[in-house]
Amino acid sequence: MHFFALTRWNHAIEHATIHILSRMTPFTSMAGRSNSRGFYIYGDIPTDMLHQAVKEAIRRLQEGERQLAIHPNCGTNMLTSAVLAAGGTMLAVTSTRGRGWVEQAPAGVLGALIGVVMGQLVGMRLQASITTDANLPPVRVVQIERRRLGSRIFHWVELAYASRAATPALPGS
Repeated sequence: MHFFALTRWNHAIEHATIHILSRMTPFTSMAGRSNSRGFYIYGDIPTDMLHQAVKEAIRRLQEGERQLAIHPNCGTNMLTSAVLAAGGTMLAVTSTRGRGWVEQAPAGVLGALIGVVMGQLVGMRLQASITTDANLPPVRVVQIERRRLGSRIFHWVELAYASRAATPALPGS
């Protein structure tokens, strides 16, 4: 299976897992990061609870709850917002060149604000079309391993997919 397809599926499961964990433990700080073999969940989560959440995430995605694959705090949204905020600031400041900082500063702030708001909307679309894929093939949890790095606790969730004749088409192809 293709690296990109695997990463998109894992990213969708990671997001769905975080949505489910957020309901199970509402005030727990957590984050995730995906790759083609699985994903990491950063945060002090009980391993058995994480395993339950991953299984539920897979089941619910396979039952059609595609919205679970999209997360408002995804790095895709953050990066998109940062790029659009920088672009909006540059455009606003450039368009007020020669007018002095009293006019340039508010224009720059407005440009950044528009970029951040647009970044959230565009970032969600990018998640839905490029960085996640909620259309999961048969998948199983290979292992969930609790790890520690200094005082930081995180888990590695390794996934395996059943072979299938056709890997989904890549976006834009």
